[in-house]
Amino acid sequence: MNVCLLVASFSCAACVIRFDLFKFVFQMTGKDKDFRYMATSDLLSELNKENFKADGDLEIKLSNIIIQQLDDVAGDVSGLAVKCLAPLVKKVSEQRVVEMTNKLCEKLLKEKDQHRDIASIALKTIIAEISTQSLAQSILLSILPQLINGITGPGMSQEIKCESLDILCDVLHKFGNLMATDHELLLGALLSQLSSTQASVRKKTVSCIASLASSLSDDLLAKATVEVVQNLRNKSSKSEMTRTNIQMIGALSRAVGYRFGPHLSDTVPVLINYCTSASENDEELREYSLQALESFLLRCPRDISSYCDEILHLNLEYLSYDPNFTDNMEEDTDDETHEEEEDDESATEYTDDEDVSWKVRRAAAKCLAALIVSRPEMLSKLYEEACPKLIDRFKEREENVKMDVFNTFIELLQQTGNVTKGQIEINEQSPRWLLKQEVPKIVRSINRQLREKSIKTKVGTFSVLKELVVVLPDCLADHIGSLIPGIEKALSDKSSTSNLKIEALIFARLVLASHSPSVFHPYIEASAALSSPVLSAVGERYYKVTAEALRVCGELVRVVRPNIEGDGFDFKPYVHPIYNAIMSRLTNQDQDQEVKECAISCMGLVVSTFGDNLDVELPVCLPVLVDRMGNEITRLTAVKAFAVIAASPLKIDLSCVLEQVIAELTAFLRKANRPLRQATLGTLNSLIVAYGDKIGSSAYEVIIVELATLISDSDLHMTALALELCCTLMADRSSPVVGLAVRNKVLPQALTLIKSSLLQGQALLALQNFFASLVYSANTSFDTLLDSLLSSAKPSPQSGGVAKQALYSIAQCVAVLCLAAGDQQCSSTVNMLTEILKDDSSTNSAKQHLALLCLGEIGRRKDLSSHDHIENIVIESFQSPFEEIKSAASYALGNIAVGNLLKYLPFILDQIDNQQKKQYLLLHSLKEVIVRQSVDKAEFQDSSVEKILNLLFNHCESEEEGVRNVVAECLGKIALIEPAKLVPALKVRTTSPAAFTRATVVIAVKYSVVERPEKIDEILYPEISSFLMLIKDDDRHVRRAAVLALSTFAHNKPNLIKGLLPELLPLLYDQTVIKKELIRTVDLGPFKHIVDDGLELRKAAFECVDTLLDSCLDQVNPSSFIVPYLRSGLDDHYDVKMPCHLILSKLADKCPSAVLAVLDSLVDPLQKTINFKPKQDAVKQEVDRNEDMIRSALRAIASLHRISGGDCSLKFKNLMNEISKSPTLSDKYYSIRNE
Repeated sequence: MNVCLLVASFSCAACVIRFDLFKFVFQMTGKDKDFRYMATSDLLSELNKENFKADGDLEIKLSNIIIQQLDDVAGDVSGLAVKCLAPLVKKVSEQRVVEMTNKLCEKLLKEKDQHRDIASIALKTIIAEISTQSLAQSILLSILPQLINGITGPGMSQEIKCESLDILCDVLHKFGNLMATDHELLLGALLSQLSSTQASVRKKTVSCIASLASSLSDDLLAKATVEVVQNLRNKSSKSEMTRTNIQMIGALSRAVGYRFGPHLSDTVPVLINYCTSASENDEELREYSLQALESFLLRCPRDISSYCDEILHLNLEYLSYDPNFTDNMEEDTDDETHEEEEDDESATEYTDDEDVSWKVRRAAAKCLAALIVSRPEMLSKLYEEACPKLIDRFKEREENVKMDVFNTFIELLQQTGNVTKGQIEINEQSPRWLLKQEVPKIVRSINRQLREKSIKTKVGTFSVLKELVVVLPDCLADHIGSLIPGIEKALSDKSSTSNLKIEALIFARLVLASHSPSVFHPYIEASAALSSPVLSAVGERYYKVTAEALRVCGELVRVVRPNIEGDGFDFKPYVHPIYNAIMSRLTNQDQDQEVKECAISCMGLVVSTFGDNLDVELPVCLPVLVDRMGNEITRLTAVKAFAVIAASPLKIDLSCVLEQVIAELTAFLRKANRPLRQATLGTLNSLIVAYGDKIGSSAYEVIIVELATLISDSDLHMTALALELCCTLMADRSSPVVGLAVRNKVLPQALTLIKSSLLQGQALLALQNFFASLVYSANTSFDTLLDSLLSSAKPSPQSGGVAKQALYSIAQCVAVLCLAAGDQQCSSTVNMLTEILKDDSSTNSAKQHLALLCLGEIGRRKDLSSHDHIENIVIESFQSPFEEIKSAASYALGNIAVGNLLKYLPFILDQIDNQQKKQYLLLHSLKEVIVRQSVDKAEFQDSSVEKILNLLFNHCESEEEGVRNVVAECLGKIALIEPAKLVPALKVRTTSPAAFTRATVVIAVKYSVVERPEKIDEILYPEISSFLMLIKDDDRHVRRAAVLALSTFAHNKPNLIKGLLPELLPLLYDQTVIKKELIRTVDLGPFKHIVDDGLELRKAAFECVDTLLDSCLDQVNPSSFIVPYLRSGLDDHYDVKMPCHLILSKLADKCPSAVLAVLDSLVDPLQKTINFKPKQDAVKQEVDRNEDMIRSALRAIASLHRISGGDCSLKFKNLMNEISKSPTLSDKYYSIRNE
């Protein structure tokens, strides 16, 4: 019964809806315009409902009436009818949609103008809403012949052709790849329209062919290009036809990217010829030619290489192309006294509405920018040839073109920054050195622009200056005086906009921060030209100006009093004006958070720098800063401000707020906010160092309780800060309460931490200092601490044995503890440890392991020769059945030798000669000695060096890779100590017939290349090629060694290898290719296993390229590397794919144009990677590796998506759609993107 009622109710509801719809249909045909409008509006509402459904009869009526309504005389009714089409397409059958498109095509081709326009909009709406492939194919089958007829049919008007081309452009953009069978027909139809007499038809045809090109086959693309180039070569063509064909070339290259590369040899010479031979009045032809060349540079960077020099000269010629204007008034001159005279009657006032030569100059500037961005390897040449010309063109009279010149120069500066990032040494070929030579000319030209009336020009000028200071931080020291008037005028002129003030303030901040304070003193002293406008800007209403002005004030404080002792500059007149300006902002609560934070930071600097001149003001100002600590929004900034004040050498009197500050900070240690806790620990440390005697021991106890909770291996940075604070607290030995509290609360946490395998770096150093401080402090005995440390190494029933890294940490802490306790305690500890070693019980292995490590750490820090036969006791452990004890004994022997080389080094060398079975372990001991000596810059005796070298060179050919690696490291580290002896000896062995020897000496050179400058650098520099050219050796081990050495050079000393890279890079790229001769099949009986001996070499080669992109970008031509080498690597083994994904991300960031040019070819390997599924019987390790690989590929895809214009590739767009439709992939992708 209930079911029947339910069915009946649904039937009733459906009937009501159907009745309403028929009512709308009836009203839509009425005579009253308002009725028609309301009925169409109601129908639109119904169609937008998700539960709307229509039967066959209703579908026909609705589709007919909406098509009919498109012709309604009332424009608002027909507009609503168009809106109805979007939901209707999704709610009716395919057949109805095809019928509607046919009717609309008919209206488009045969109706009057007003009906044609609305039919065109309606067709575009339907095409935009098509979401299924089957519907798309049905509609394409129906409308393509009609659109082609509209374009090429006899008697078709210009309007019909334009509308048909517009719609076809939309269709091709969305469904071009579904129309492969019609491509040739479409291309023929469209190419014929390029010779149309109507400009609008030609323009729309260009867009249409460009949309079609992205899905054309290579043959049809070649056909289109050949025809367009033939048209261009036809000298009898009218100039407007030539312009269209040039536009077509540019549009094709933008649409198909790198695929256009093979056609450049036909097109570039033609375009350059048109540029140079065009008549004087044909500016548009030149503009289009330059735009096409710009597109080639960005989209086909590999194939355009041979034409770059020619294009550069062309750009430089047309950058100043201005046939109607001769400027004799603005020659370069140092005489700048004429500024006011030129201000009113500037030559730049020239105007001519018919003069469009500015378009050519703008196109040349943009083309030059494309050259700069896409060719980092040409940077030095660009500085020699393009930089002077760009600086000269700052005087450009057309403002929009001037902005493009500024932007091009900024691109040059940014590329310089990218290429030379991290490089300290500057030689005469370095882009930074070349830029430095141009600085005087840049400043002269910039100063002229700062005198211009135009706000836009001044903003652009400051943008150039900002980038200049970022790339060359100290370059304006000699020019500050000439720039200050420009800054002052920008800040104080009534006509200045907020944007101009912000740009001027940012530049002022950067220049104050990057130059020596003494540079500014003469100008600050002579007048208040810099300080007054900045302090006025602090009072501005717009918060961004105020915040930036406060940041400049912070730098100004540092400049007027760079050190407390004073350097002859009288800072006192500036103290109170700066203080008052900042105080007015600090006390104002009703302002933006950015302003509040800047005011707090700035006041912290003012108090720490000028505190001795603010005795009256401090009791007013400090409580305000304390109050800001109580506000959740500003507390982090306030905590950092107090850290600055506490670190001041002036020892500011904080007595009025100290107790409150300590209480607030202690409470912050309990907060969940990590940055706040970090800042709090640093501030507390500074306060206790400076004001410890004024803080009560009860406050210390509370702090220690909070610190104990922060010490764990889950956050090692926080742990290091907490332990450092503990050491500071214990430094006051007069307070036994503190030592007791630390022992009870912090020591248990420290003993837990020391067992962590994660402990390293700053946290480990802090822990060592903590144990040393504990020995010094009261109530903590050495013996108790030593027992606690040694006990922490005992395996527990719950967690089992202690990690190997933890044993090293314990040993280092024991050594530091012994040295802090004094000679007597240290000696007794060594005796105790040697007794453990003498006990040969095999059950005692863990104890012996730790004892050896402890002896090594103590021996490295202290001479143990007073303990008889300690070396023999240690070497006995070489006989142990346990590998970890053998290794520890080797480590201990080497480190004990460091403590007394004269006694123990001959012993080790003698043992290596006589103990064949122990050689590997003894070599490790020798390595410990050599590595430590190279770090400490200590020298060996000559006889020892000779003996060591003979011994090491004898082991170069060892069959064991482990021995060879140890030998190589030893040789490399000795080379740091004795480069004059070692470099020639290593070079001689590069021609050794033994491959292992050649590989070992190259690896030795790798170990000798460290980040810090060394005396080996100048000795090694002339000989580098002897080692690195082994990259073309016949033996793969030698080639891999050369690649690893090249990678180390690129990372640590890139300037040493830059001259060799043109020769080395092709050889390096060759190592990334899969070599079939290195792949072999191993027969394992029931199955065969394929072994790729070249895998490690390929992986090393790609990792080397990755390093080169960071340090030698100006030498690497990314275009020649991406295809085919990177493309091949993306489809290689898992171990190769991972570095390739990183390289791709890096290239997307540094050289986006080179990546975009070949984006289509990179999609397939990435798609294959993210869709790869492991076998069903795959082990967990394989599944995890595959997950890592997918995430790595998605990270690269995210980098590609970030590149401007990443959507221009249809294949990449489809890849992004595939990712968004897959729930698992989309989740991973968005989590990666939000990292």
